[in-house]
Amino acid sequence: MNLARIDLLPFAIFMACSVIFAIVQVAAADKPNVVVIVGDDMGYADIGVHGCKDIPTPNIDALAAGGVRCTNGYVSGPYCSPTRAGLLTGRYQTRFGHEFNPGPAPGKVQRKQQRQLGYDEKAGIGLPLSETTIADRLKSADYATALVGKWHLGHADPYHPLRRGFDEYFGFLGGAHSYFPGNDARIFRGEEPVEENEYLTDAFGREAVAFLERQTANRPFFLCLSFNAVHTPMHADEARLEKFKSIRDEKRRTYAAMMSAMDDAIGAVLAKLQEKKLDDNTMVFFISDNGGPSLSTTTVNGSINRPLRGSKRTTLEGGIRVPFLVKWPARLPTGKVYDQPVIQLDILPTVLAAAGIEADPDTRLDGVNMLPYLRGESEGPPHDALYWRFGQQMAIRQGDWKLVKYDPAVDGLKGKATQAKLYNLASDIGESKNLIAEEPERAKTLQATWDRWNASNMAAAWGDGGKGKKAKARKQQRQAAARRAAEKIPDGN
Repeated sequence: MNLARIDLLPFAIFMACSVIFAIVQVAAADKPNVVVIVGDDMGYADIGVHGCKDIPTPNIDALAAGGVRCTNGYVSGPYCSPTRAGLLTGRYQTRFGHEFNPGPAPGKVQRKQQRQLGYDEKAGIGLPLSETTIADRLKSADYATALVGKWHLGHADPYHPLRRGFDEYFGFLGGAHSYFPGNDARIFRGEEPVEENEYLTDAFGREAVAFLERQTANRPFFLCLSFNAVHTPMHADEARLEKFKSIRDEKRRTYAAMMSAMDDAIGAVLAKLQEKKLDDNTMVFFISDNGGPSLSTTTVNGSINRPLRGSKRTTLEGGIRVPFLVKWPARLPTGKVYDQPVIQLDILPTVLAAAGIEADPDTRLDGVNMLPYLRGESEGPPHDALYWRFGQQMAIRQGDWKLVKYDPAVDGLKGKATQAKLYNLASDIGESKNLIAEEPERAKTLQATWDRWNASNMAAAWGDGGKGKKAKARKQQRQAAARRAAEKIPDGN
């Protein structure tokens, strides 16, 4: 027996394990950490880098200064839940019927559609189980995953965040919540209700920081910090209200205090990343889920969307164009302003590309990898066009041109949607001059392009409209599909 060989065996095993551990560390170091921060019902004008004067937002402004500010940043829906569905899947939510906030019981036509999407009829509705989330994808790549804040993608067990890719969850499942303790409003840690005694925005900041405190450089992480600020109810703590006592309008003053609380929480998150020396290789995204609710028919919160026209719940710019910031010091320029249109659907494919993760070949993502565009490596726009459908409202933006049918309540009228109107956003960001009479052929082309895109969508799985409207929608989709087949033109992307 060779004793020397036996003596060397433990050393060889130790060295092999050390090499494997080092490889794992290097692989983890190559993958960026990811933090996605979502504000709720923010006004486009209500951050410093967009010109706000009465509400200081130093931490959001610092995020913009440290990364890329996208001046034409959009979300795919003018409402809370649809935007979140698009964000987590990288797909237009109309692809899978998540067109509206989860709400009224579905009709017979919608129930059939829900079964096709994998719904459990006894469990109610939520983000379809047919869809794979960004948390699912990152968890499969050995990311630690956490959601802090608002969910609004289904209350029942199959739709719970812990079953949609998140390892940890602290927040509430619905669309709105009291900011103060009590009021019979539940907060959950995982699946267990807990008593929360802190102002809710502060509590969400605290929990996000606690999650970051537990992370190391040896394993990448994904944190989705989904605030309910500045959604109603209008609740602010006394100290912050005192800070804004010079604002005379009571609702605007409360809104300012709520915005300040969210900015403070974001500052705490950025500070913790820096303290742990994780900021250089952490991608941070910041968006609002839709524009500010300024229509009298919405839950108005004191937000301002200027210079944009429209409101939450409309397909005008004021409902769908939002603050959109991206920071990744290791790979992206600082202080850059990017003017081409991007959309929250782009966040998922951008993160996957940065982490070296390939999406399933069968998955059709609507978002694109923004990195080569934000770094100046690719010229031209990331998208040929962007699209919206919200009930009878619609919009398409291609280049500087936008064709839109919007909520007539904006004009003080009744109905589901206006007639189509055409705007040039380069010269008319406020959508005040309808050019459809001057440019009828352009309007027809944009409508045809939207129709081709819409042919790949589903009718809403719940919400707006009944059987007749769904039948009409299906007929329109069949007609659009026939036109596309006849013209042999692929879907818009």
